[in-house]
Amino acid sequence: MARLDSVHPDNAPGEWFVDTRCIDCEACRQLAPDVFVAHDGQSVVGSQPGDTDDLDVWRASLACPTQSIGTRTRRPRQHGLFPMELDDGVYYCGFNSEDSFGANAFFVTRPEGNLLVDSPRFTRELAGPLADLGGIAHVLLTHADDVADADQWADRFGARVWIHAADAHAAPYATDVFDGEDAVDVQRGVVAFPVPGHTRGSAVFAVDERYLFTGDSLYWNEARHDLAAFRNATWYSWSAQAASLARLADAHRFEWVLPGHGGRGRRPSDEMHDRLVALARRMAS
Repeated sequence: MARLDSVHPDNAPGEWFVDTRCIDCEACRQLAPDVFVAHDGQSVVGSQPGDTDDLDVWRASLACPTQSIGTRTRRPRQHGLFPMELDDGVYYCGFNSEDSFGANAFFVTRPEGNLLVDSPRFTRELAGPLADLGGIAHVLLTHADDVADADQWADRFGARVWIHAADAHAAPYATDVFDGEDAVDVQRGVVAFPVPGHTRGSAVFAVDERYLFTGDSLYWNEARHDLAAFRNATWYSWSAQAASLARLADAHRFEWVLPGHGGRGRRPSDEMHDRLVALARRMAS
């Protein structure tokens, strides 16, 4: 629950506020960019919503990993807002975990078995809707940083857990550990593709040559309207990441980039391909 005794002094006056425990994960700014803004390494309410019960603002409050977003009058919380469908059968989970520095996690319904990509906080408020959608067959972990409560989700649904060997120390319970730089088939239409760089064991997951779940290896920079990578958060090797993204461009196409951190984006697959090729070249130079 957001703390009234720690309200950030630079929130816009009004009902909604962010408290000073914010870790600047950007989740609220992705969900309600007209309300939440960046300010000195945190997020604050830049302008109050026109409707106090704005659903995007309620989603931001539920997604906040430190539960730093709330209302001064303690309005009853909204329910049933997550998972939030982004495209046919592809959902943003919300309930971001502080253990993964507020990384986004995603859920995909598929006839061969549903997927959870990275891990939100484990909560019955999300587990119930995911069960109604058919449960989870596979938990796909993009890298060590965003494991969070993956073990609890796997236990709840009896799911297999996939992670690269170089990051497997973060998920010792993993059932499917892949190695090297070769792509691995998770199921028909779902490929684990190693992209060492952010961490040595980073991987992306390509689904139906349409959706690319990228962890912290690749994101959509809304300000530049382009694909980007985190130069200052590359823990293993920037040059290795440039090379791995070039290999990815050669191997797969996608329309959606769906990262753990950074913006989500959608463009025609040919445009995304060209942008990824250009990004890898810039990184290499």
